[in-house]
Amino acid sequence: MSRPPTFVPPACARARVLETARGPFAVLDAAPPGGRPVSGTALLLPGYTGSKEDFIAMLEPLTDAGYRVVAVDGRGQYETAGPDDPRAYAQRELALDVLAQAEALRGDGTPLHLLGHSLGGQIARAAVLTDHAPFASLTLMSSGPAEVAAPQREKIKLLGDALGALGMDEVWTAMRALDPPEDADDPLRGGDREDLRQRWLRHNPAQLTATGRQLSTEPDRVAELAALRPALPCHVLSGERDDTWPVPLLDAMAARLGAHRTVVAGAEHSPNTDRPRETSEAVAAFWDRAGRPGNAAEARA
Repeated sequence: MSRPPTFVPPACARARVLETARGPFAVLDAAPPGGRPVSGTALLLPGYTGSKEDFIAMLEPLTDAGYRVVAVDGRGQYETAGPDDPRAYAQRELALDVLAQAEALRGDGTPLHLLGHSLGGQIARAAVLTDHAPFASLTLMSSGPAEVAAPQREKIKLLGDALGALGMDEVWTAMRALDPPEDADDPLRGGDREDLRQRWLRHNPAQLTATGRQLSTEPDRVAELAALRPALPCHVLSGERDDTWPVPLLDAMAARLGAHRTVVAGAEHSPNTDRPRETSEAVAAFWDRAGRPGNAAEARA
């Protein structure tokens, strides 16, 4: 779980509802200050158990770099409602949601960049494999080529079993009991943070069950994604340690994609919260290259 430092948006951002052809989605919409020109728009997708707030520490650095940034709660995540039917969270349905969000954001005529963290990266991949035309680039942040590592699959299974037997509040209490001591002692990461608890309680259990199953069974689709080059520049970004997809696996995926590769020093599975400024700088630099005409080869460099 990404643990954002706060749930209060910075001055550059506003919480609002993005209306799309597939329904409304809660977003944080951040724009460059002072009416500055916008270099592009970015759509950010959070990971499993996460929310749009996972990108909150990146909003100011990215808008300072000249980008409009829209971080979204997917259906069934936090402040975006979703049905109780797990079939509503099939990966194709979530990918079509992303394409609807993209359509709703394309009005300003600037390049549209797509970034997904972890589960969000695999949903982003499914979206561009359905239709890559709306997007100037794809960034996969701590998101691997196929299913998550075996220890993570076991954790997801345990969570799924708990969701089938207990209420969300009971599951939260059980998860916090398993937190390492250093998290319990850290006021930003500790399990007693009420904002994190409230986010968890507002997730739809059907969404967690369905997307957890996806993470545990996702096939390798790297060859399909590589076939989109050079039309869609790709960026593989991660921390220097990751227990969800090992870093060497992410290195190999980037090589197979011919993608630009960034490893953020001092970060683990959530560079967006571990090292937000360094992560933002790397992402904005990639977008700068990818958003220029005739830039596909340069963006991969």
